[in-house]
Amino acid sequence: MQKFVVLIVFLGLLALPLMAQKAEVFGGYQYLRLGSDNSNNGIGNAISFNGWDTSVTGYFNKYFGVTGDFSGNYATVNGVNVHIYSYTGGPVVGFREGRVNPFVHVLLGGAHVSASASAQGVSVSQSKNGFTTLFGGGVDVKVNRAVAVRLAEFDWVYYHFSDLNTSNDNVRITTGIVFRF
Repeated sequence: MQKFVVLIVFLGLLALPLMAQKAEVFGGYQYLRLGSDNSNNGIGNAISFNGWDTSVTGYFNKYFGVTGDFSGNYATVNGVNVHIYSYTGGPVVGFREGRVNPFVHVLLGGAHVSASASAQGVSVSQSKNGFTTLFGGGVDVKVNRAVAVRLAEFDWVYYHFSDLNTSNDNVRITTGIVFRF
């Protein structure tokens, strides 16, 4: 029942941009850094991921809107292939006047992490679902009325997976193209 309620709320968030006055569709590259270079024993434990990010944003006026964001990140850590997918949504405040358009957002949603490895013909895999929060913003620069370049988007990322040790020192950086309708 809980998954059904989450699905209905998430689909409702995705439907909000359809009612908006202006819509944006973003697609691009994403760099994700989990953990920090400083741990209690002085040995770094940060993991770097490369991946993709896409989002749909609907603005109700020049400043306020709703974003649905989807991303995938990939890394190999000590021979283990790790994939992290996230699906989030939430409010965005953008300053959409002029050529340079900064924005901030708070996005809440879910995440799916999977890890797989094979050695001597034996494959092992495991996956978990969890909760994620993204807090940050970025800057878009208009190329013309319908296209902009997202110079950079910086987000602090929090993941929570039951039974997994998670870190709050996570950062993602994205860049790409924005299509405006």
